[in-house]
Amino acid sequence: MTVGEHEQHGHHEHHEHHGHHGHVSDFEARTLALESLLREKGLVDSRDVDAMVSCYEHDVGPMVGARLVARAWVDAAFRDRLLQDANAVMRELGISNEGLNIVVVANEPGVHNAVVCTLCSCYPWSVIGLPPTWYKSAPYRSRMVREPREVLREFGLELDDAMRVRVWDSSAEQRYLVLPERPPGTEGWTEDELVPLVTRDSMIGVARPTARAI
Repeated sequence: MTVGEHEQHGHHEHHEHHGHHGHVSDFEARTLALESLLREKGLVDSRDVDAMVSCYEHDVGPMVGARLVARAWVDAAFRDRLLQDANAVMRELGISNEGLNIVVVANEPGVHNAVVCTLCSCYPWSVIGLPPTWYKSAPYRSRMVREPREVLREFGLELDDAMRVRVWDSSAEQRYLVLPERPPGTEGWTEDELVPLVTRDSMIGVARPTARAI
């Protein structure tokens, strides 16, 4: 569901982008303790854990989502189908969504989308990999709903006053992926050339992709 469209202004200093990376939530602390216990008992090997984490950080995501976004940028029919039923598109392409219901929402002139999970940290990890630490932090989860413009500004994303901000609240039943706007200056670029421009943060909605030399 969409949480709302906020037109918040005024400065509010935000340490999230810098300070929250060091914060360990209760859930993360429990996970680390469980991993440590399993290692001590010889049930898991830390190298296997590292390999799995690396897989989801660099192979599963965000490359799967980036490929979907880049194809949507060059293929209008594909874009329409992705917005209408992302799960069906992923099934056709042989992409596993691990049983998650994923909805793609598109940025467009005058509208910017961002994703949060206010209750916990629901996230389309099968498409864009492991969630960043700040996504799971309490300040992000609460502030993105109350003052999205301020939070986005602190991520370095300055929006025009006329821009509508839509915040989508993920849940166990439904998770969201932002389809960012194609960067100016990429006309004529191929899908393969566009993929590296799509970042995890742009698919969460806290950043915009930008063109760079290829």
